[in-house]
Parts: sequence; structure tokens; C-alpha cells
Amino acid sequence: MPGRLFLTSEMAALGAVLGQDMGDLDAQVPRQNIAPGEQIVTLTSEGFQQMRWGIIPVGRVNARGRPVMETLINARSETVFAKTAFAGVGRAVVPANGWYEWTGEKRRKTAWRIRPSDAVFLWFAAITDVWKAPGGLHVAQVATVTCPPNADVAPIHHRMGVLLEQGDIPFWLEGNEQEVTSLMTPWPEGRLVIEEATGVDWEGA
Repeated sequence: MPGRLFLTSEMAALGAVLGQDMGDLDAQVPRQNIAPGEQIVTLTSEGFQQMRWGIIPVGRVNARGRPVMETLINARSETVFAKTAFAGVGRAVVPANGWYEWTGEKRRKTAWRIRPSDAVFLWFAAITDVWKAPGGLHVAQVATVTCPPNADVAPIHHRMGVLLEQGDIPFWLEGNEQEVTSLMTPWPEGRLVIEEATGVDWEGA
């Protein structure tokens, strides 16, 4: 499952792929290491925008009725449309050039960079919501959807993000829940390149 992303392409190139104007996002600097809790480029049916990576589930409150601050960066495809915590969420797509996973013991972990072998971008299926924080602040938030791994990813992680074909993006964004269930499957084997990641600042990883 994606725990860190990278989006190193220029925003103009991303917009050109889908024929969309990136607006203010066009000035965004390419990023080698995108961590949960940060703002990420997200596509909805209304276009591209920035959202915080991590959802504070709808309706989660503690015994005193205060909002639970725990955030979820990923949602399991098997339960995303069934859990009450995700009731009423919208759908989005998170574009990236790839993501990172780690193997090994703490302090001796190996970082792996995973990218497409046949394209520039990967399109992660995601859910989105607006969190109403104390004080009236509204925060647009997003979480990627995960599924079991394909044979390429299985040796390094037990989950992977649901990846969409570019042509299926409108279907994911606007189809009903039953229709889009067919998209939440492991990515076909042989279409990802997995290589050891070096030269990246992993502070906070």
C-alpha cells in the first residue's frame, strides 16, 4: 500500500495527459518524497486540487463527543463501501509517478521505488471527504484505496494501491458503488518496475 509517493513530473505534463488546465497547481514543485499528512495533488470530477493525505473518518468521536483525530491514509477495497466510517465519502484519483515500500528490520530497512514500466503516471483510486475541524475549519482530505498485491509487489508488501487505467478514471469518479467494484483489483503483472531507492531523504519515515 502506498505509504510514500513521488510526483516528479511537471504539473503541465500531468494536465496535458488528461487535457486539463492545472490552474494554480501549475507552479507546484516536483516532489521526490510525499508523506502522509501533507498536501497532495488530487483529481475529482471537478478537476485538480490539493488535499491533505489522510482521512479523519466521518462521525468518529470519543466518549466526550469530541472528534477522533486518528487519520487513515488508506482504505481497504474489501470494506470501503461498507464501513460507517466512510459513509458518504466521495471518490478521487491521486496521480503519481510511483510509490515507495520498505522491507527488512528496523534500522536495516531497504527502500523500494515502484513505478510504471509502460507509462509516465500511475492513477491511484481514492476516496475523499471534507473534515470539519473544531473552530469551523474545513479540510479537504483524501485516502488511497488498497487491494491484495499482484505477484510483482507481493514479495515486498501484503497490500498495494488500487491502480486505474487512465480510461477508467471517469468511471471511478462518477460510477455507482456496484459498478466501480470491478476496478478494485490488483494491477496486472509485469507493468511495474521495482528497484532499490537511493538518494532520497527519508526523514520521518
